[in-house]
Formats: sequence, C-alpha cells, structure tokens
Amino acid sequence: MNNFFIDNDFNHLMSEHIKENLDLLLAKNKEFSILVNISDIEFEPKLPSHIQSSFKPLTLFAIAGYTYDTFEIYDENIVFEAGFGEENFGSILKIPYHCVIQIIVDDTPIFINLSRKVDLEKQQSKVKRSQNIFLSNPENQKFLKNRK
Repeated sequence: MNNFFIDNDFNHLMSEHIKENLDLLLAKNKEFSILVNISDIEFEPKLPSHIQSSFKPLTLFAIAGYTYDTFEIYDENIVFEAGFGEENFGSILKIPYHCVIQIIVDDTPIFINLSRKVDLEKQQSKVKRSQNIFLSNPENQKFLKNRK
C-alpha cells in the first residue's frame, strides 16, 4: 500500500483535489488554514534565520486577512504573502501542492493529503551511502562471500 501513496497518478489526483478545495474556499470567500510540510517551501525574501529556525517540519498557516487577500492558486503551487516574527517580517511563500498536508476550516480538517512525494535522487543517495558504509566494514565481507 505504501507504493500507492507515492504513485505519480495518485500524487497528481491529490494535487488536483487540493486545488479544487482551495478554489471552492476562495469562491465562497471562506478563510482557512493549511498544514504544510515546510521542506520544499520557498520564501521570497528569505526569512531571517531566527524566524526560519522557529518553524516545525509541519507548520500551520492561517489564511486570513491580508494573507487571504494575497492568496493565489497556480498550476504547480500556491502563493501568498505573510508576516513573520515580532517584527512582522514580510515574505511571499511559494508552496508546491505536495507540501499541503491538511486544509482546515473552523478547526475542522476538510481535506487530508495522503500522497507522499519521494525524491528518487535522495533515496538512491541514501542507499548508496548505506551500501558504502556496509562495504567499508571488513567484518561484512563474510556476508558477501556467502552470496557468491
């Protein structure tokens, strides 16, 4: 079942559902929140390090007021402006759809994204590092000899 959640077709379907839900919320003039994985979010301008470091891997953004007014939906991502920290440091966020984990209205999740984007290069790099660590230990040679 885990392979299904990383399937490109399923990921595309989830992205379309995210867009449709957001379109409907905007059409109904309804404020909302989104819970996002911040790993692939772009901030322009970049946030100061003391603000960036305060984010948890999953962060909730309230889309209300000025942030709601700046909210835009594009083919590959959503974009909005928000203020951060005590100084209300302004930045424009560009969030790919795969980063949206939940859409929440009035404290109730109305959408949960079950898809997971997998970076194949990162996965292959981790496997290669793990393999190199394994092979660098002389004690592991006995396992390789038994495989021949």
